[in-house]
Amino acid sequence: GGRINLDAQIDNYAKNRRDMMTQRGEVAAVSRLRGALFSVTMGSNDFINNYLVPVLSVPERAVTPPEAFINGMIAKYRQQLIRLYLLDARKIVVVNVGPIGCIPYLRDIMTTGAGACAEFPNQLAQSFNRKLRAVVTELGAGLGGSRFVYADVYRIVSDLIANYKSHGFEVADSACCYVGGRFGGLAPCGPTSSYCADRSKYVFWDAYHPSDAANVLIASRILDGDPADISPVNVRQLLFDDA
Repeated sequence: GGRINLDAQIDNYAKNRRDMMTQRGEVAAVSRLRGALFSVTMGSNDFINNYLVPVLSVPERAVTPPEAFINGMIAKYRQQLIRLYLLDARKIVVVNVGPIGCIPYLRDIMTTGAGACAEFPNQLAQSFNRKLRAVVTELGAGLGGSRFVYADVYRIVSDLIANYKSHGFEVADSACCYVGGRFGGLAPCGPTSSYCADRSKYVFWDAYHPSDAANVLIASRILDGDPADISPVNVRQLLFDDA
């Protein structure tokens, strides 16, 4: 299916919130929502399918430097998170942008052939993440009753890639489902694609996404990780925190 932008997703949530209030009553609905877990992951596609699109993005990058593009993203994101809070979201996990320069797609179209991650996309992600962490800290301190949590997926996935063998993987740079390219990143996974023999041994399922095996490890570290992975508390602590 097509992608739904974050504003539209929040619009859908606002409608469901109104429906809950109609069905359950305002007090019960607000109580349920303020105790619920909200997870927000945004940013990767804004880079991969916008600022970093081959050829088509060149004119935009010529007039919009990386800092300006990222600042615009952060300003909009801050407004969206505040809107969620005003709609009774209180326990909010904000997931940062992973090392997008390491996905097979960007390895294939942006690296020089040495096999390393593409440097520029990772620099964009790191700059975005630094600003995002500051926003999460600011909102957590300034919005009464809120618990904003910052999940550092960039750190987690970077660790899986750098130490893939110790995590049970055999391949950290290429897609299990592939069509073409040195890293299998030149085309999306589809019915005519070829497949690896054992997807559980690959960090990446396709040109863009981690495998199920990698996602299990990522989810585990978000759920129960230490403050280096997710802070100020992990998801399990957040769920059972009545503060």
